[in-house]
Amino acid sequence: MLTPVLLCGGVGSRLWPVSRELHPKQFLPLVGEFSMLQATLARTDGLTAAPPVVVCNEEHRFMVAEQLRQVDLKPGALLLEPQGRNTAPAVALAALRELARDPDALLLVLPADHLIRDVAAFTRAVSVALPLAREGRLVTFGVVPTHPETGYGYVRCGASLGDDSFALDSFVEKPDLETAQAYLDSGSYLWNAGMFLFRAASYLEELAREQPQMVEQCRAAMAGAAVDLDFIRPDSEAFLSCPADSIDYAVMEHTDNGAVVALDCGWSDVGAWSSLWEVAERDDSGNATQGDVLLDNCRDSYFRSESRLVAATGVDNLVVVETPDAVLVADRERVQDVKHIVAQLKAAGRQEAVLHSRVYRPWGSYETLVCAERFQVKRIIVNPGQTLSLQMHHHRAEHWIVVHGTAEVTCEDRVFMLAEDESTYIPLGRKHRLANPGRIPLELIEVQSGSYLGEDDIVRFEDVYGREAPANLATT
Repeated sequence: MLTPVLLCGGVGSRLWPVSRELHPKQFLPLVGEFSMLQATLARTDGLTAAPPVVVCNEEHRFMVAEQLRQVDLKPGALLLEPQGRNTAPAVALAALRELARDPDALLLVLPADHLIRDVAAFTRAVSVALPLAREGRLVTFGVVPTHPETGYGYVRCGASLGDDSFALDSFVEKPDLETAQAYLDSGSYLWNAGMFLFRAASYLEELAREQPQMVEQCRAAMAGAAVDLDFIRPDSEAFLSCPADSIDYAVMEHTDNGAVVALDCGWSDVGAWSSLWEVAERDDSGNATQGDVLLDNCRDSYFRSESRLVAATGVDNLVVVETPDAVLVADRERVQDVKHIVAQLKAAGRQEAVLHSRVYRPWGSYETLVCAERFQVKRIIVNPGQTLSLQMHHHRAEHWIVVHGTAEVTCEDRVFMLAEDESTYIPLGRKHRLANPGRIPLELIEVQSGSYLGEDDIVRFEDVYGREAPANLATT
């Protein structure tokens, strides 16, 4: 049986400030109304396949679960990496899980953060790759290049194996412009898209030949895996002892049994702001805009506004991205260097590298509206049917004002309901809980006051999501 395996790792640092470490690009609606993850899931609907296996970072687990719930999809498994080890170990976890269920399992490995415009072409390419994979070949998909791109690695095709399929000759690193043009002119090179199709058993055999320690540690991690709600947690100690490597380096560059299927489907890895400019609709002056944007005499630029008016006049070839807590301005030809900004932010210990002003939690989200000495104001949204932890704070009190929906409030031994325009006071040191018993989102304004307002001032007594106390970078 064919099983899609979606890889949800990565932090998308080149798409800062919209993509951040705890809410990276695969969970964002960068192109269209659905997130990149949801669009990747939808892409597999045309395949005869088992429910997908999703491999993600432990910190992103509730975000993944919520996005699957939004599209009414129950995955075959949600595998949690305690820490990223690149793609080869991630796929090994999925291969071990599926092989235990089906000795003939086929894995369609897909990054969860890529764009494919022509889904029918993608489906046709998978159908071409299937018989090759059933024969035991490890198939990679190479995108037919449209220009001499220096930001992608390439795959060199060998002898023809049939329609749009070839023996795998070699992988090559990102070239300079002259080399990229030579690749394009030769017709023998395709962009490396990081998508694969192979039998789980074939992949593990090749991986064991090249990286025996990796397979050994992944086997140990899955043997010691624990089930936590809807998640599978591989043994942390075993997995963290696993070498880190990509599928390309660990397996595909060494195998004698590789194949390439050409893919012409309007693909982009959406790896930088220039990529979004390329795939976006543009006006007659070459500008792409999203949000509240006003332009005068601008050309060939990308403007994105999330919370306020962005106005520009007389500029060319820029990227301007506004979020509630950060603004990026960059030359469109230098947007790969945005990762240097993120590195500086992390070195300075600034939370803008990690968190948005709006933070997502398993029960919903919160957004900081005002932060000052001894008080802060937050907008909290609790999804229908969700419950926050029973908790208390040592250093702050809270006022809650319901602006939409209905709240169920626990404060010590009292349990009561609040409707719209009603409020309550939670004194310092009191056990309390907030829940949404309704069918619509609960929205409230929380005013915190006290001597210390840090997010580590929280003690959880009960939590349906299994979170421990004290929490880091968590609220309520």
